[in-house]
Amino acid sequence: MVEPDTLGPMNDITQPHDRLFKVVMSYPETAGALLRERLPVKVSQLLVPEAPQLVEGTFVEEHLWPYYSDRLFETKTITGKPVVFYVLLEHKSYADDKVAWQLCRGIYGIMDQKSRAEENWRKLPAVLPMLLYHGQQEWRIPNQLLALIDADEVMTPWLLNFHFPVVDLGPIPNQELSQESKLRTCLMALKYGTRDPQEQMEALEELISALIKTPELLVSVLRYLLTTFSNLSENHVRQIISRVNPQEEAEMMSQFAREILAKGKPEWAALARQEGEQKGKLEGKLEGKLEGKLEGKLEGKTETFVSQLQYRFGELPLWSIQKIAAANSETLDKWILRILDAPTLESVFADPS
Repeated sequence: MVEPDTLGPMNDITQPHDRLFKVVMSYPETAGALLRERLPVKVSQLLVPEAPQLVEGTFVEEHLWPYYSDRLFETKTITGKPVVFYVLLEHKSYADDKVAWQLCRGIYGIMDQKSRAEENWRKLPAVLPMLLYHGQQEWRIPNQLLALIDADEVMTPWLLNFHFPVVDLGPIPNQELSQESKLRTCLMALKYGTRDPQEQMEALEELISALIKTPELLVSVLRYLLTTFSNLSENHVRQIISRVNPQEEAEMMSQFAREILAKGKPEWAALARQEGEQKGKLEGKLEGKLEGKLEGKLEGKTETFVSQLQYRFGELPLWSIQKIAAANSETLDKWILRILDAPTLESVFADPS
């Protein structure tokens, strides 16, 4: 099984918490686990068993991106009514006492979008907010909008209000973060992403154990750790890769070395140069052989598949060309079907086992 996230340039990432959260929440079964496990019981019991559908887009204003990430999911209740879940991730190191206002603006934006999409609407879907918090301080702020309204108590029944469940990752034991493996790995990484360096390194072994069970998250989580765990070294990264996905160690170390070097860590320069030279030699030896295979075997189908991949994901890395060149017709057919809904290049080739 391979990673679902691409190895894009690290300096394109403006917010590591946002990237990890959105990658993992793109798995429908992971989003479904979050809702089932963390919504009030009476609400979760009302939902249909099918996984929720992700709605692309964001309702967080651009100047707030360093502090919040959001994801929107649509599903139905067992009575057939539509329901929308607005999940907000707060990634400040302290709890924001104005988060209810941010949720309110998101809810309004969702309602406004729905009303504009259907001019003759009679009823709008229910929009339920949820807050994920992974700051250092424990969450102690009231989870309702009225806590921010300066009004006499007698007026409160007539004022706009809503409550929202808060999932504070800090007090939750790691093994109880989720019963779903990918969600547990993600939440564990987020939990320690805002902690002090000593706590981060003490949690590293448990994070590796979680990654061994979810190797498809290796790239996404490693990228997150490299940008949030200040004491993570080259040796730590190599150890993680060798234990989780040893077959990809050389390729991944080379890529991570280039990314980290771009972030201004000169101690990775030697590795980047060494791995780059080795990769160049390997590409030189394999280029003709692999291209020959691509031209000679299942030429039409393979060329179409390669063109589709390049159109979706850009220039193909060497490891993907190797996989294509070694694949039989049945395997190619499976990969071709995945192109339509695969979120990343790696997920096209992922082993479902």
